[in-house]
Amino acid sequence: MTPDDPKVTEILQTARQRARDLGLPYEGALRPAEAYVLMQAGARLVDIRTQAELYWVGRIPGAVLVEWNSYPGGALNLEFIDQLRDFVDPEETTMFICRSGGRSHHAAIAATQAGFHQSYNVLEGFEGDKDPQHHRNTRGGWRVAGLPWVQS
Repeated sequence: MTPDDPKVTEILQTARQRARDLGLPYEGALRPAEAYVLMQAGARLVDIRTQAELYWVGRIPGAVLVEWNSYPGGALNLEFIDQLRDFVDPEETTMFICRSGGRSHHAAIAATQAGFHQSYNVLEGFEGDKDPQHHRNTRGGWRVAGLPWVQS
């Protein structure tokens, strides 16, 4: 990653402050557009959604795919950290994304505890929060931000 880029530096500082303000136990919390800028600068984006979600809902080109839990059933992936190490160096800036930011929050905690000290959660996730009609993809998230994604 190019930390000497003023925009990258500003995003990292904002994400760290956001994490401190929210009392989060990992390095930072990012909005989707911020995560995209960091990804373009060389940070690793790890999509932790299930293979089913990636297939049916869409995926982010260039993201590393490591399931946090399985489908169907939702069993926790007990090899998550080992699989993460197959793709990501613990010294890299690593960002985690899921559907709405909940599972990726837990993944960022687990990664931090395993020595990935530059772990960030992507708030809002891929699909964002539910709107008043209980639909996703209308309020927040990677897709609503207009960031690159593809569908199978």
